Formats: sequence, structure tokens, C-alpha cells
Amino acid sequence: MSEVLHFGASGNGETDDTKAIQHAIHDGDGPIVFARGDYRITKTIEIDLDKASRIGIDGSLGTAKVIMEGPGPAFRFVGTHGGTADPKSFKPNVWQKQRFPVIQNIEITGTHPQAVGIELVGTMQASLVGVLLRDLHHGIHLVKRNRNVLINGCQIYHNTGAGIFCDALNLHQINITGNHISYNRLGGIRIVGSEIRNLQITGNDIEYNNYRSHKEAKPDEPTAEILIDCRGQVDQSPRPSVREFTIASNTIQATHSPGGANIRILGPDPTGELPPGMAAISGNVIGNQAINVHLQSCRGIALSGNFIYSGWQHNLLAEHCDDLSITGNTFGHNSWRSDHEWQTNIQLADSTDCVLSGLQVRGAPSGTSTWEADWSDGAITEHDALIELLRCRRISLSGCHIRDATPNAILLDTCQAINISGCQIHDTRNSIQMMHAVLGRQKNTAIAMSANIIGACTKETISCQGVVRDATIAP
Repeated sequence: MSEVLHFGASGNGETDDTKAIQHAIHDGDGPIVFARGDYRITKTIEIDLDKASRIGIDGSLGTAKVIMEGPGPAFRFVGTHGGTADPKSFKPNVWQKQRFPVIQNIEITGTHPQAVGIELVGTMQASLVGVLLRDLHHGIHLVKRNRNVLINGCQIYHNTGAGIFCDALNLHQINITGNHISYNRLGGIRIVGSEIRNLQITGNDIEYNNYRSHKEAKPDEPTAEILIDCRGQVDQSPRPSVREFTIASNTIQATHSPGGANIRILGPDPTGELPPGMAAISGNVIGNQAINVHLQSCRGIALSGNFIYSGWQHNLLAEHCDDLSITGNTFGHNSWRSDHEWQTNIQLADSTDCVLSGLQVRGAPSGTSTWEADWSDGAITEHDALIELLRCRRISLSGCHIRDATPNAILLDTCQAINISGCQIHDTRNSIQMMHAVLGRQKNTAIAMSANIIGACTKETISCQGVVRDATIAP
């Protein structure tokens, strides 16, 4: 065990300990221990895994703090693994010297605007456990190529960039579990221009990741608690593609921000070879943003068993998507105060072959959005229906409870091959405000309705051309 104090570090928060810590990394015996204290550094501590060999950094049960006063990461772990997770792809030096680098139980803060906490490059089985990262630019920065990363039990708090940033990254197998990720200006987990498989985001608290808690101006583009952006290629990196992922058992909430989202997944083309998808979003509490869940050009996503609430513009917005299974979710509200209500809205636009089943969808009891808090760059959006299908084909809506809609429960606009069956559609308010259970616009064709129970409306219950009731439609 090598204590950095024995290599010349002072830990007094005044002396520049950069050289002493780098000396411990180069010449220590592997386990690098920071005793309680404040360690000021001005340059990145470079950890060349092939030279340093098997290494772990420990901050003595969280009592040590590293203060990064220069630009770049406080700690950069650099490996040379260029293969996959397949055992056949490993070179001997990776297993002998580089595997499983660990950093744990330490605090990292920054005073430079471009200071970053930890950067991983070319690593295999890097494990970040119990690390506090705050007042930095990015908390954790993953670049180029990594495999089998674990981020567990970390506190990633109040950084001006992203909490965890996957930046033009090639990565298979990453588990982000049991962390608090909050108050990061550019988002909680941000994935841009990357090729990622086997991504697990589970059991985290991911909240308030937008500009509101920072003195800086609003970001140039809207942020998200979890952003997966596969729209464009970065430099010479592979074509972005994120698949085989799970977002489960998290609280994903926020203060509202213009154009913001709790979960935003953006793809270039749902008909392409590898759009974002092959994914499950399950068992989360998601709420209080402009858009709670925003899916664009995705294919093959299961959104199930979530409580989704207080979307200022949409609870769910799916654009140009294919093969979505939206099942067993509750779309509702956090507060029932008459002056703190939002309209509920699920909108699918230009999407095909999607299933909406077993949903609880409840509108605002007052019939309108009544929250009048500060909302610049786009006020609360009032919608035509709780569920809106725009230019969609082959959509099944079944077994849903749709309650207290204003002005309408379901809107069909230029849709084809829509099946609405086994739904309960009612207005339970003292004064009925639901105009139509189903309203059609433009030309809708092959619309089948069967076995629904529909309550009173102020106008015609079903006002839609092309509807065949209690029948099967076939060529």
C-alpha cells in the first residue's frame, strides 16, 4: 500500500500536490491511498495502466478530497484494450497489468471552469465506487473505447457539464447503478455520437439536471436527465448507435426547463439498420419537465410499468418511431391542487406498428393547465386530446382507462389501421367537459372500435370518419 503522503504530498489544501501524487502513481506498489486531507492539483494525474500496472485509488472512506485547479480531468485512466469483451480479443498485457482499475471513496472538486473529475480511455473493467464529484465541468467523461465499466454508489452533484458524459464512445457493457446524479447543467447522463451496447441504468436518483441551479446562461440546446443522441457522427468515430439498454427503477425528475426532457432518445432514421432501440424503460418515476419521455426515430422500445407525471408539453412524445410497446404505465399528476395542474398528453406522430395497452391516463381535474410559474421560451401547451395519433399506421389501443379528458379523449388525424378496443373512457368530474371520446380530423381509414365503455360527452361521442364499430376489418 502506498500513501501519497509518503511520496511528498501534504494534503493541506495549499501546497500543489500534483507531482507528489504522480510520483506515487509511477513508483508506488499499486494500492494508492489518500489519507484524510485536501489535495490541491493543477494538472491531470495521468494513470498509464500499462506502466502503473494493477492499480487502485482509495480516499480513506471519503475523508480525502482532491481539488483540481487546472483544465481537464483530475484523474485520467488510460489503457490500450482495443478488442471487445470476448476473451479471444485480449492481449496478455491487458489481463496482466491493466484490468480492473478502481477508484473509490474519494471526493473530487474543481475550481477551473474546464476541470473534469475522472476520464476513462481504453480501459477494461474500470470500477468507480463511492466517488463524490462536484463543482466540476463533467463529473465522469468516457471517451474513445472502453469495456465493462461499473459506476456504483457515486454522488455526482452540481457540475456545469454532464454528470456522466459518454462522448463519441465505443463501449459495450456498462452498469450505472445506485448513484445520485443531480443539478448538472447539461444533463445527468449524456450520450452523444457513441456506439454503445449493454447499457444498464438502474436504481439511480437522477434529478434537477438543467440550468436552473447555475449562474450560467441556459444551454444552447435543451437538455435531459438522460439523453441518448444518435443523430450525427462525431469526427472519425463509428456511426452512433445505442441498443440493448435498460432504464429501470430510477427516479427521474426535475424542475422544468424550456424544451427539456426527463428521458430523450434521438435517432437518425427508424427504418435504418440500427436505430436506437432493443430497449426497456420500466419501473421508473418520471416527471415534471417540458417532455417527460421523448422518443424520436426509435425502433423496438418497451415503455412499461412507469409512473409518468406533470409534462408541461407532453408526458410522452414519440415521433417517427416503429415497434413501440407502451404498456401498464400510469400517466397522472403529482399535485391535485387546482392551481397546480397540467394537461396530460400522449402524442404519437408519424409512427407505425405500436401498441398502447393497459394505460391509466387521467386529465387535469380543472380541465386545463393552471400552473403559472416562470416559463420562458414556450408556455404550457394545451392539447386537443389526452391521446393524439397523428399520421400513424397500424396502432393498437386496448384495455386503457382514459379519464377526465379536455377537450377530447382520443384524436385521430390522418391515420390508418387503428384498433381501439376494451377501453373505459369517462368524464368523472362534477361538470362534464369531455366533448368527444374519439375525434377524427382529415382522412382516417380502417378504424376499428370494439367492446369499449364510453361515458357521457358534451358533443357526439365518436366524431370520426372511417370508423367500423364492433367489427373486424379485412381486405
